[in-house]
Amino acid sequence: MKRTWTIIGVADVAASLRWYQRLLGLPEAAPAHAYFGQVLDADGTVLLCLHAWGEHDHPSLASPARATPGNGLLLFFRVDDFGEALRRVRAAGTPLDEEPHRNPATGTMEFSLRDPDGYHVSVSALDAA
Repeated sequence: MKRTWTIIGVADVAASLRWYQRLLGLPEAAPAHAYFGQVLDADGTVLLCLHAWGEHDHPSLASPARATPGNGLLLFFRVDDFGEALRRVRAAGTPLDEEPHRNPATGTMEFSLRDPDGYHVSVSALDAA
């Protein structure tokens, strides 16, 4: 088995972790460190890693001033609770970049928004129902 660990630079690891946990309906858990946290699915699968900007001299995580966060990156989550995810976003008052619509390429419903650091996030239903 092979898996990727997508890592994004964030200003506040704990706040970003809470945001993603709420978005995806996951139990709230603290990050492993002040500079690094993982968004974990219920089975422990790593969905996304969050790394504080400027920690550990990683060239691509040096500073958001070097490039707009998310330039060339779309975080695309497929969820089995699309309606609930949309309700959680609306309840939090998070503005949507794209209202719910059917993606003609996948046939599934999706919506898009920005996370606290400005990354583009799309949430899509698992099936076309």
